[in-house]
Amino acid sequence: MAKAVGVGGVFLKASDPKKLSAWYAEHLGIPSQDGGSLAFDGPESTGMTVFAHFPESTQYFGEGSQQAMVNFRVDNLDELLAKLAAANVRIDPNREDYGYGRFAWIWDPEGNRIELWEPRHAAESSGERQ
Repeated sequence: MAKAVGVGGVFLKASDPKKLSAWYAEHLGIPSQDGGSLAFDGPESTGMTVFAHFPESTQYFGEGSQQAMVNFRVDNLDELLAKLAAANVRIDPNREDYGYGRFAWIWDPEGNRIELWEPRHAAESSGERQ
């Protein structure tokens, strides 16, 4: 049976697409491709991808009328948050911790709320105490 096997892309509108792509490349380390797109490719991009729906009334995506939120798997949440804080990126002070991983949220320069997820296995393999 034909089926989807993962997310092939996430597409966001932006007032300045090139500038926003450069921000994601600089601050989240997403490799830039020819033509200005960003792409994960290779063994480090493997892992679970979640595709979920939320009620229209959800506040989970942050303030305003944001219709979608990107969740990025990260290899070291604390280190990335420190790097982002040093770059004056807006960071939500709330954190969530579950059996399957740790979560934090940031906003890009266009006001899109982004979820950062360090899966539990990544935290354990980095030697972090749980």
